Amino acid sequence: MIHAYATHEPGQPLQPYRYDPGLLDRDEVEISVDYCGICHSDLSMIDNAWGMTQYPLVPGHEVIGQIAAVGQDVKSLAIGDTVGLGWHAGYCATCDSCLSGHHNLCQNATGSIVGHHGGFADRVRAKANSVFVLPDRLDQQSAGPLFCGGITVFNPLIAFDVKPTDRVAVVGVGGLGHLACQFLNAWGCEVTAFTSTPNKKSMLKKLGVHRIIDSTNSEAIEQVAGQFDFILSTVNVKLDWNRYLGALKPTGRLHIVGGVLEPLDLNAFALIMGQRQVSGSPVGPPTNIRMMLDFCALHKIQPVIETFAMQEVNSALDHLRAGKARYRIVLTNK
Repeated sequence: MIHAYATHEPGQPLQPYRYDPGLLDRDEVEISVDYCGICHSDLSMIDNAWGMTQYPLVPGHEVIGQIAAVGQDVKSLAIGDTVGLGWHAGYCATCDSCLSGHHNLCQNATGSIVGHHGGFADRVRAKANSVFVLPDRLDQQSAGPLFCGGITVFNPLIAFDVKPTDRVAVVGVGGLGHLACQFLNAWGCEVTAFTSTPNKKSMLKKLGVHRIIDSTNSEAIEQVAGQFDFILSTVNVKLDWNRYLGALKPTGRLHIVGGVLEPLDLNAFALIMGQRQVSGSPVGPPTNIRMMLDFCALHKIQPVIETFAMQEVNSALDHLRAGKARYRIVLTNK
């Protein structure tokens, strides 16, 4: 039996929950969970904000732990390996997306918390092709958020060929943005933060930010018109998107990874006349996840975390809902 925490209705507190996962599939592994990050996506799934939650729901998709069991066809992982698991708990490996290396776009992928029980538990299962050995130099306690929040902001650097000479702005320095700033600084970019809390200058500098702009000051945004090659929006609230389009250089890109539910109100002529682009992306494919882990180990990048015991999961979720997390929360079974 797996001992977990689950919610049975939208927005309700999590309760202790036991379930029998059945026999381990040939291509699966079972992970003994040491740590599991809490992502804003967990809240969205708990609340059924995206309309795809299946209850009972065991959230948790930023898992760090040890391989406890392996299916008979698994050759890439062994019992005792320290591993991470993110948003996907398995890829089909046969569709066009998977065969072209874009596993993160697999329409047949198994979501770790979409019709599948996640990592707010003592154990979790996943296909071996979605589980990654953690580099020795990475801190295990803080590494979990890299497998969702981290790869979400790292993947666009690869997918859209962000160059070390680029001027890049990050909108929102929170759970996603604080990692994006660290990645971009180590990448070699000039990093600007658009933030509603510009008074936290010392922390932003530690995260690798070179310039800080108050995102609540429309005049300040207008003053940087035409300056950025790439703007990465990590927020999940509606903004005046045309102001940020105007801050792009010709051929620049506004890329959105924050789950904004409202439609984007964009000025077509700002796109056309500057040949600008607007795009979005989910998490990244296995090749980019491995690259991100190695990049973090090389440059000593890690999420800034707060920890709660696994049994304090509801207090941790309340802390996140209240906007008090700085910057990621990790549940621990240790």
